[in-house]
Amino acid sequence: MNAPDQVFIERAGKLELSDVTFPDNRSIMGLIESTILPLGRRVDANSPTVDARLPDGSRVNAVIPPAAIDGPNITIRKFSKEKLKFEDLIRLGSLTADIAEFMTACVASRLNILVSGGTGSGKTTLLNILSGARPEVERIITIEDAAELDLHQIHRIRLETKPPDADGSGEISIRHLVKNSLRMRPDRIIVSEVRGGEALDNMLQAMNTGHDGSLTTVHANTPRDAVSRLETLVLLSGFDLPLKVVREQIASALDLIVQQARLSDGSRKITSVTEVVGMEGETIILNEIFKIDQRNHNGTENGAGPAIVPTGIRPMFEPKLKAAGFNFPPELFGADMVTLNAGRKRR
Repeated sequence: MNAPDQVFIERAGKLELSDVTFPDNRSIMGLIESTILPLGRRVDANSPTVDARLPDGSRVNAVIPPAAIDGPNITIRKFSKEKLKFEDLIRLGSLTADIAEFMTACVASRLNILVSGGTGSGKTTLLNILSGARPEVERIITIEDAAELDLHQIHRIRLETKPPDADGSGEISIRHLVKNSLRMRPDRIIVSEVRGGEALDNMLQAMNTGHDGSLTTVHANTPRDAVSRLETLVLLSGFDLPLKVVREQIASALDLIVQQARLSDGSRKITSVTEVVGMEGETIILNEIFKIDQRNHNGTENGAGPAIVPTGIRPMFEPKLKAAGFNFPPELFGADMVTLNAGRKRR
């Protein structure tokens, strides 16, 4: 809601102006207060922004003057009551069955995965689906600003941050929760989003010290941008580390970057699946395993939208997949078997 006469609703990935209106800004303030007060939150001129979770799991964000120049506004992000699965994303054309099978194997093989994408691109939805691919016996800890993940496994613990009280005390940050989670004997740690270097530093340490199979998300438009974003978060947080050391920590911790995007038609798709190979000199080496082909609109299962296709590169971590019992044929990664078989015959 931008103004009393500007209430927008998102349908099928696109925003549209609804016919709902409010009399004035005072009525919007009444709506905001009646929504957040039962949640134990407050909003006023000294604290003009609030972010909270509603009882049904929806997220609410409100901004009032003086931060909101044109008047108070409120945003509510509702989530589907039905838990989406890979089959749903395949049906919607967000990815292919091959990529779903590959990513399921990556989670089961305990690879560390970063989901990258812009706001509203579907990162949390994908993170939720990926989390469901882990074995039931594992102990998993989720850490979020506002709890959105809805894991149905029994052996899980959900942690949520807490904003500071009116006097500035009592804050519980993601950094604190990540640090504390390391003492809780987790098999995997899932952080909904890394925004600060301190939290990222703890997350990377967790990935590098025996907590394989951890997952997190970051705001970035490409896999390379995601790596740069992680570097910037660490450097801006005051860590006195050489850039090469930061990059080595990132390259050692991460195995896979899954890029998610919301396209111009409102659809949400995986646009890239990229392996973090390691370091070469002072540069982190990335290998794109699957990528979106904007020229091809016939490669998704439902025939809609650009196709996500293999690049012909087999991941360097393939031995980890095989050790976990996953053996993928060369065709999955784009190998031309006719050419390969012809070459074998000539030999």
